[in-house]
Amino acid sequence: MTYSISNIARSKGDPKVLHSGPSSLGAADRLARALGWYSIGLGLAELFAAKRITRALGMEGKEALVRAYGVRELGHGIVSLSPDKHLGLWSRVAGDGLDIATLMTAMRHDNPKRDNVGIALAAVLGVTLLDIIGAQGVTARHSRPRGRPRSYRDRTGFPQGVQAARGAARDFKVPPDMRAAPALAAVSDRAPQEKAQEKARPH
Repeated sequence: MTYSISNIARSKGDPKVLHSGPSSLGAADRLARALGWYSIGLGLAELFAAKRITRALGMEGKEALVRAYGVRELGHGIVSLSPDKHLGLWSRVAGDGLDIATLMTAMRHDNPKRDNVGIALAAVLGVTLLDIIGAQGVTARHSRPRGRPRSYRDRTGFPQGVQAARGAARDFKVPPDMRAAPALAAVSDRAPQEKAQEKARPH
């Protein structure tokens, strides 16, 4: 699917994308991306279904607070999907603390929806654990140790090996606007030589 979309934007004669190499994203990066999209989905739900959420938790009258938390979740999600994903995940951990504190206020004995609050608390605690794991993993993966330059010895321009890259562009066809380039280059190279020869000739 991604390859087809990429090939649509290419000009006629350009080489086509057949497949890509292995992803450079680690497990922590993929977890951060998943949590970022989860945060955006939860934020939208809290914005547009605040009454339904407060009714299910027995927290009627707290719709404005839920919507504010929705805006906060959207911010967490956007940052978690950005290059500064570690900041987004650590901010999610702080936000989880606010969610837990807010839900604890609804765990009163006179709340008929107390069981729902307990389920919500268990879910938030589980997500909090994922947020902590993701934040620690992303921070460790992308932090640069002080005084030591980052080593790229394990990087290569040929992720599948040099032999696999040989002959990969045999079907490449030179675009029409580039076919005259070698001839023009040859003419430009001959011009200085011809001028030098003319100067060297006796008059």
